[in-house]
Amino acid sequence: MRQLPPDHPKIPSEKTGILLANLGTPDSPDYWPMRRYLSEFLSDKRVVDYPSWFWQPILQGPILARRPSKSGANYRMIWNDEANESPLMTITKAQTAAIRGWAEQRYEGRVMIEFAMRYGNPSTRSVLRKMVEAGCTRLLFFPLYPHYAGATVATANDELFRGLMKEKWQPTLRIVPPYYDEGDYIAALANSVRAGLAEEVDLLICSYHGLPARYLREGDPYHCQCQKTTRLLREELDWPEDKVMTTFQSKFGPEEWLKPYTVEEVARQAGAGKKRIAVVAPAFSADCIETLEEIQGEIQESFLHAGGERFTYIPCLNAGEEHIAVLSRLIETNLAGWVV
Repeated sequence: MRQLPPDHPKIPSEKTGILLANLGTPDSPDYWPMRRYLSEFLSDKRVVDYPSWFWQPILQGPILARRPSKSGANYRMIWNDEANESPLMTITKAQTAAIRGWAEQRYEGRVMIEFAMRYGNPSTRSVLRKMVEAGCTRLLFFPLYPHYAGATVATANDELFRGLMKEKWQPTLRIVPPYYDEGDYIAALANSVRAGLAEEVDLLICSYHGLPARYLREGDPYHCQCQKTTRLLREELDWPEDKVMTTFQSKFGPEEWLKPYTVEEVARQAGAGKKRIAVVAPAFSADCIETLEEIQGEIQESFLHAGGERFTYIPCLNAGEEHIAVLSRLIETNLAGWVV
């Protein structure tokens, strides 16, 4: 119990905060909310690292004149109309609620759990401010990405650090590290594959969000971590090497990205006789536009157009019980010494 003089500003009871972070979502699939979201996302130097003098006129001109309408149409196909939000928002809320339920039993009200989005709302800075005002003097930051990439984990950290720069009293900080090779995460992935397959397939494709190939040469470990996840998943499934492969999706812009490109590879595999394939997206902790629209739209169409016969998408781990157990264990491990 603090002993404070009568005229001292009120200070809330000290708490430990857990801040979950995901990529983000537009507030609406309409043109202007989409434009704001895409402008924030594509202006991030971790995502597109071209010089501003070169990139911003292109982005603010031809790209943002057309892309919000196209992206908005894609979002409308998957939009959660009942809740008036994107599936990523719906799933992140469900994950947060499930982790709160676990934490209430495990820590009996001694932790505060919130979520934020790197782009869009709720913003990292606004949620950080809320948690500091509530008395969080210790903060565990959890970017919900199994793999490290500058364009995902690093930019989430950057935004958190920018928020901390505004705080008079910064909480002590810990960051949950990537978990791409954790045994229970790999087991959860394998179980999701088994549950998602109604019949034998010729090939399982692990499709990861892509990055420019030069990022690998510049030291980003993402490519190597993805390859390891695929190998560990294959070993957990006890499948032969030629039945599981790694590809990369969501290429943007003219330069070379990590290969093979999923949309091209599924067509090549169909032409080579792999008529029944399944696709899983291990780099996404929640289903989103890239999985619900891109994989089940453009990528599936590419496969079927090339002669494929059966295409199965394995959903992300989302707010499933096994996934929540994985995330909760990581939180418990990283809270060691802070909350007992």
